[in-house]
Amino acid sequence: MASAVTCSAAELLPHLGSSANATAAAEFICGRFSAVSEYLTHTTYAVDTTYLLFSAYLVFAMQLGFAMLCAGSVRAKNTMNIMLTNVLDAAAGGLSYYLFGFAFAFGAPSNGFIGKHFFGLKEFPSQAFDYSYFLYQWAFAIAAAGITSGSIAERTQFVAYLIYSSFLTGFVYPIVSHWFWSGDGWASASKTDGNLLFGSGVIDFAGSGVVHMVGGIAGLWGAFIEGPRIGRFDRSGRSVALRGHSASLVVLGTFLLWFGWYGFNPGSFLTILKSYDHTTRGTYYGQWSAIGRTAVTTTLAGCTAALTTLFCKRLLVGHWNVVDVCNGLLGGFAAITSGCAVVEPWAAIVCGFIAAWVLIGFNALAAKLKYDDPLEAAQLHGGCGSWGIIFTGLFAKKEYVNEVYPGFPNRPYGLFMGGGGKLLGAQIIQVVVIIGWVSVTMGPLFYLLHKFKLLRISRDDETAGMDLTRHGGFAYIYHDEDEGSSMPGFKMTRVEPTNTPTPDHHNRSVNVVV
Repeated sequence: MASAVTCSAAELLPHLGSSANATAAAEFICGRFSAVSEYLTHTTYAVDTTYLLFSAYLVFAMQLGFAMLCAGSVRAKNTMNIMLTNVLDAAAGGLSYYLFGFAFAFGAPSNGFIGKHFFGLKEFPSQAFDYSYFLYQWAFAIAAAGITSGSIAERTQFVAYLIYSSFLTGFVYPIVSHWFWSGDGWASASKTDGNLLFGSGVIDFAGSGVVHMVGGIAGLWGAFIEGPRIGRFDRSGRSVALRGHSASLVVLGTFLLWFGWYGFNPGSFLTILKSYDHTTRGTYYGQWSAIGRTAVTTTLAGCTAALTTLFCKRLLVGHWNVVDVCNGLLGGFAAITSGCAVVEPWAAIVCGFIAAWVLIGFNALAAKLKYDDPLEAAQLHGGCGSWGIIFTGLFAKKEYVNEVYPGFPNRPYGLFMGGGGKLLGAQIIQVVVIIGWVSVTMGPLFYLLHKFKLLRISRDDETAGMDLTRHGGFAYIYHDEDEGSSMPGFKMTRVEPTNTPTPDHHNRSVNVVV
């Protein structure tokens, strides 16, 4: 916040002489100063709140990106199902985060493990939090749930989505965010009592671990417990591609996610109207500059990962694949999310380059282990998110760390930047505890759903497609009532890949893959 403009009539009086009106003049002048100070304070609150709300809207727009990405990555017969689950993530997550999640995450004062205030936003707003902060954090929570829904797509019962989404956003995710983002969290870099883990705390600025790893590891357990989709691996164990029905939707979803990431990463500063120390730079440099730098590092990491994936997959499979490039781009974003505010732009290029290889490697391992994730969500968000956390421990710059996390000038920073290994040690601990926590919470939940036959749909339903058997019909409905139509015999039938001769263009029946 801006420094308050203070004025004391007693201090001002000697400068006004000994006239009879001096006291009244001093009080009047100080009154004007107080009014200006109050106005500037209100303006600062308004500017910062507007910035945070705008960032929240951008992060929420990522839900549309997830929906489009998921829809394009599944087969047409399951489009309505996956779209509905994305709506559900936001709706169910909104209520559970309102009732419990925000309190568990940021309900201070509390212990290092879990928050215990603000249930149902009681006693809101406060000196520490306003409603805009809740909205921003809710958007993050439902993003984690959206990641998980992609891993278990095309074979999961609708009731399972309701249960896991509420549990993840209301309990599992908030506990992790409390550990690493709350001022009371045991591993938070912003811990208010100064007792920081390894003297640094964990730097996970926008959530490579808190959001992406949590969603990815949860999805890993869900997909592992319910097993691969029918036909994903043949009888000899070879991988069979069950390609999504629309690359166009995948690209649309990717660009929407890219757009939303500018609220995800730069928005995590929470405020914009804040100046920095001007001893080394001019007054032009402040938190607004750090926000711009964060947007640049985010962009460079994603672009590098996309190009690396493009050429690597060309060498591996022999053609250019836009879906692989989109996933590589998102992998770069997931990786840079941890250190986006504390690394140089050139380091972001290194982050994106390695993130692409991490994704390619985990995808190869998944195929070898017969693990089926339609959106590569566990590999992308879990694997690349883990790399991003380690990357921060290697490349965090001292100057940027002290700007973003002030108050501790001797705080450790990146190993490769001369800051020693303490920060890297804290980052490794974050990776381990997130894997452990999500595994012991979401793993048993998915196992119980499986045991009570609430997790996976029947074989017949999966073969026919959930849109038809569970949602009243296909997402794509075609009507051709125009007598002058060039395709009067248009119909929808199931088509399997076969080696067929060139189609007869005089045949008036058209097949559509569903």
